[in-house]
Amino acid sequence: MKKIGIYYHPSFSRKSYMTIGNRLRDFPEALEDLLKKPNVQMYECPRVSEALILKVHDAAMIPAVARDPFCSTAYESAGGVVAAMEALARGELDRAFCFIGAGGHHAGRRQFWGACCFNDVVLALTQVRENSSWQRFAIVDTDAHHGDGTRDLIKNDPEVLHLCFCGNNYQSPDGTKIDVDVYSLGWQPQVNSLYVEAVRRHLPLIPAFHPDLLVWYFGFDTHSDDYGSLGLTEPAFFEICDLMLFVSTECGIPLQVVLGGGSLPHLATALIPEIIQRLAAA
Repeated sequence: MKKIGIYYHPSFSRKSYMTIGNRLRDFPEALEDLLKKPNVQMYECPRVSEALILKVHDAAMIPAVARDPFCSTAYESAGGVVAAMEALARGELDRAFCFIGAGGHHAGRRQFWGACCFNDVVLALTQVRENSSWQRFAIVDTDAHHGDGTRDLIKNDPEVLHLCFCGNNYQSPDGTKIDVDVYSLGWQPQVNSLYVEAVRRHLPLIPAFHPDLLVWYFGFDTHSDDYGSLGLTEPAFFEICDLMLFVSTECGIPLQVVLGGGSLPHLATALIPEIIQRLAAA
């Protein structure tokens, strides 16, 4: 039975960056049945340390984040992603789902935008590289928007595979940084199957890369009802989740799911518990 960790902080439901609609208003209550499972445990996100932030970001980011009202949960958001990856590296968990109140993938070394304040995933892999044998990471980003901050931070790192489903087509010379244009699929008939097939086609890159960990940056802003809409509906997200589970199992590595964009509470409640259920059941 796989050990599943859920990382959450109460501030994410009170002060989430998506204040219109308060997307996490139904949490953690929506997880009540899941938390009865013997292999599922919820942890409160700690604050990330400034010392770790300064290993990734320019010092000017700290006062800039402090001034931004959308970043009030930035320290706990990044801290939970770091804590989850550390627990995975220690073998205490097999899979993790990380809630966030402020995002990460638009935060680069010296700049941030889109309510992404500190780059949670890059902070986490920086910490884990120092404290474990893990060095190679695969990041699959299916948020609606390009993970430009993540790319800025890891563009010269050959031990990070960054596969981003966004509005670009690009491949770095070494083949470790890849953008896939899924905007061209938006609102077409059968957009769910077209998008999922685009993800499926690129999955062989992951086992060929031999990562120590697979990170899925999961945003539901691509949903037909949300602000980054490509016309997707709920089944697409569950199929992508199953693909992430399949490839992580094939590689024999842990899976970490990090919540990305999305603003609507009914979508959060419809999608997140089912995704965690799949993490716990597979």
